[in-house]
Amino acid sequence: MFDDFFVRALIAGIGIAIIAGPIGCFVVWRRLAYYGDTLAHSGLLGVTLGFILGINMSLSVFIISTTIAFLLLLLQKKTKLTGDALLGLLAHSSLAIGLVIIAIASSIRIDLMGLLFGDILSVSNNDIILIWGGGVAILIVLFVIWKSLFAATVNYDLAKAEGMNPDRSNYIFTILIAGVIAISIKMIGVLLITGLLLIPPAMSRNFSLSPKEMVVFSIIGGVISVIFGLFGSLEFNTPSGPSIIVVSLMLFFLSLFFRRGHNSIRLK
Repeated sequence: MFDDFFVRALIAGIGIAIIAGPIGCFVVWRRLAYYGDTLAHSGLLGVTLGFILGINMSLSVFIISTTIAFLLLLLQKKTKLTGDALLGLLAHSSLAIGLVIIAIASSIRIDLMGLLFGDILSVSNNDIILIWGGGVAILIVLFVIWKSLFAATVNYDLAKAEGMNPDRSNYIFTILIAGVIAISIKMIGVLLITGLLLIPPAMSRNFSLSPKEMVVFSIIGGVISVIFGLFGSLEFNTPSGPSIIVVSLMLFFLSLFFRRGHNSIRLK
């Protein structure tokens, strides 16, 4: 039998994979890889402020990630910089500020490596409740806005002409990404969250023939990555978070040999 900490890690990891799959598909479809990376980098700042202010880490990460997301929208209106330049500015600045605060606040003891690369083996029962409870809420909201969000992904102007509210859906989706990052940062880490959001959907896109297939296969790929990554971590004594991402990468390369049709979902 496996130790309790390993069983908790499996339950938590599978929960994160189920949540990350559908959200990650939209990240891939909408070409938001760098955007997700920016919010993930801001997670370190959220964790640091959470320690200083004495509030829940997931809550502080969610607040900071959401703030960074809306700050990006504000800067896009106030400056002439391109989106990728603003994303780079916010990503590296928020990460740097978090590291500087950690260095200044000498009284705070933070496992920096754990935050950067995750420590899924340290999850508690409360973490599992947060992941599955928050995950169900995220997926319910995504289901509610799915039609409008997907229509805006395919053609923003057409979605607006059909009476939908794509702007509202975009704002809600931004909050959902921040939510995924907030509940998974402890397990996967600041630097690896985007990998779990991107690689399983990228893998499933290689052989999926419809958006729904891609969502299903991305969830399956994420779950397989978690299971094999954790068992590999246990067997070879490697870091759990990076091991999960390595398995995801292996699945991606394997998927290249199982292409179906034109191996691409054309949204546009």
